[in-house]
Amino acid sequence: MTHFTLTLTLLFIFLASCSAPASPAGTADSLILASTTILADIAQNVAGKRVHVQSLLPVGVDPHSFQPAPQDLVRMSEADLLIFNGAGYESFQRILVENSEGKGQVVEAAAGSSSGSEAPDPHMWLDPNLVVTYVENIREGLTHFDPDGAADFKSNADAYVAELTALDVWIVEQVNQIPPEKRLLVTNHEALGYFAERYDFTIVGTVVESFSADASPSAQQMATLIDQIKASGAPAIFLDASDNATLAEQIAAETGVRVVTDLHLESLTGGAPAATYIDMMKHNVTLIVNALK
Repeated sequence: MTHFTLTLTLLFIFLASCSAPASPAGTADSLILASTTILADIAQNVAGKRVHVQSLLPVGVDPHSFQPAPQDLVRMSEADLLIFNGAGYESFQRILVENSEGKGQVVEAAAGSSSGSEAPDPHMWLDPNLVVTYVENIREGLTHFDPDGAADFKSNADAYVAELTALDVWIVEQVNQIPPEKRLLVTNHEALGYFAERYDFTIVGTVVESFSADASPSAQQMATLIDQIKASGAPAIFLDASDNATLAEQIAAETGVRVVTDLHLESLTGGAPAATYIDMMKHNVTLIVNALK
């Protein structure tokens, strides 16, 4: 354990021991805390009007690199229910889980939606079909927390799954505008694997060969990606709005491709174009389709 992690862990324990008693289940004062804005939106659709779900991370913050400050640890310690993605996505996942064990207040939304490999791609939400698993895990967590709301949570979850199914149908219709041989994706980091698998895209390569945008590519990796882009004919590099575009722009200068910088993969926006998870997916798909068709 690093000194930084140990410090945060001890601080978390201290804050948890000093926190106020948990609010009664299902009350207006209940604190349901999701790690990201995307998870908060998904969870709110399941919670409905019964409880309010807040996001630990603000809009635009990358969960890969986020390290909780003392005030964030206070919010965690005061939460009646914590919802996180899991699969190694949140950099503070171990701190969150280790200090919440046995309290019955943690939901790992992605549990059961991946192959369970040692280093899975954590970006499951970029396939709406996998979000159905998120919804079920969150519904179970909310029901455990607030048994009296079980019927409401089930009704809300069923309605939201229907929306996710409709979203999947819409994405298939949009992607069908792109000839199969042109469904080529170059991304900043390894985020669109599940999306590509579901909608029959080929991942040509990534600027950063990692599930996190924090990693740095070597000169050899950059040269290899340039060769891959030239050989495949991929016309664009797709970046999350929060990504540093410097390396992508260098590769674009070498290959003549365009750089699409306004995808939203890790966070919602504080309004259009990605105010909700479904809005986010439609926005991303529209950008990808327009760049490739």
